[in-house]
Amino acid sequence: LSLSLVQGLNPKCDIQDHSSTLQVIHVFSPCSPFKPSKPLSFEETILQMQSKDQTRLQFLDSLVAKRSIVPIASGRQIIQSPTYIVRAKIGNPPQTLLLAMDTSNDAAWIPCTACDGCSSTLFAPEKSTTFKNVTCDAPQCKQVPNPSCGVSSCNFNLTYGSSTISSNLVQDTVTLATDPIPGYTFGCVSKTTGTSAPPQGLLGLGRGPLSLLSQTQNLYQSTFSYCLPSFKSLNYSGSLRLGLSAQPKRIKFTPLLKNPRRSSLYYVNLEAIRVGRKVVDIPPTALAFNPSTGAGTVFTRLVAPAYVAVRDEFRRRVGPNLTVTTLGGFDTCYNVPIVVPTITFMFTGMNVTLPEDNILIHSTAGSTTCLAMASAPDNVNSVLNVIANMQQQNHRLLFDVPNSRVGVARELCT
Repeated sequence: LSLSLVQGLNPKCDIQDHSSTLQVIHVFSPCSPFKPSKPLSFEETILQMQSKDQTRLQFLDSLVAKRSIVPIASGRQIIQSPTYIVRAKIGNPPQTLLLAMDTSNDAAWIPCTACDGCSSTLFAPEKSTTFKNVTCDAPQCKQVPNPSCGVSSCNFNLTYGSSTISSNLVQDTVTLATDPIPGYTFGCVSKTTGTSAPPQGLLGLGRGPLSLLSQTQNLYQSTFSYCLPSFKSLNYSGSLRLGLSAQPKRIKFTPLLKNPRRSSLYYVNLEAIRVGRKVVDIPPTALAFNPSTGAGTVFTRLVAPAYVAVRDEFRRRVGPNLTVTTLGGFDTCYNVPIVVPTITFMFTGMNVTLPEDNILIHSTAGSTTCLAMASAPDNVNSVLNVIANMQQQNHRLLFDVPNSRVGVARELCT
């Protein structure tokens, strides 16, 4: 149901009193100002209502529990980007943009008016009464990569995948869920090249000084969690939970490791990997923590010795007589139905067993099924194991920075 004032509505509506009184009107009623512009079939009506239920429930839940819950969606269908996105309102009056979440970055950045090489969805600073530039002598200017002094503000440049991004450092109100964050410091993108950058901007969830975690420390106590929906999910069924009170009480933890060279990244100790009931034979050096590297990926990347051990045991369990094919960067694919063994990541103090949906990727036609993991590329990051978002889907990951730990629990959010 929607509450609305009925003054001046369709004269065909069966409402006798046209004074400004509060009426309760069904959203699909002829009298509703929210009625769809074109008639919907019964099936379309039900699907539309269902798609919005999850967001409404999360919003009501956040009000009752006094906690901040931000809906998450896969960006594949909405903005054609292989990222997860949240709605953020920027400025005053607020302008809505869909920001990609990224735990490997700190500073948020948003494409602004007249940005060269950006998408058509831009933030217009000139329309916000609370917008201001950050000057070169401000402490925040020393916290961005490659800072320089512009005409009226601090500028900085960074690379994101194959893209390069030039920004002015600015401040404005950013609202996530129902919480306005005044004076939030972020990059106002003036130029971008390449195709890797999320089209409407990025929200940094790292633990550096300009991340959401640091800028809202008093509000959220450096604690957040997320549940990523499946890539196939069309609506905002995932959730980013901010603050202590929003978090699950029953969850297993593993310690966070510190990397002085990449202090904003999240590292944990992977001790072993089990395929089915067998702990595969991986050289200790392949899983040892190396503080000199860091990266973020969509599919899990394991250093070559670790990946080969997991892959070979996976193939053996599936069936050594089945024909193995390749698809793109995946080297363990099948063109027939298979029985999938579980894969368990064994961390210090915590095991995470992946169900089938987190292990396999299917071709568009559905005729080919692949192990959704690969060997790390043969470069500086080849000594790094990355547990990627494909394997995180439908799990709650809790980042408890004050207590230096990460928690994982199974949670269906698709």
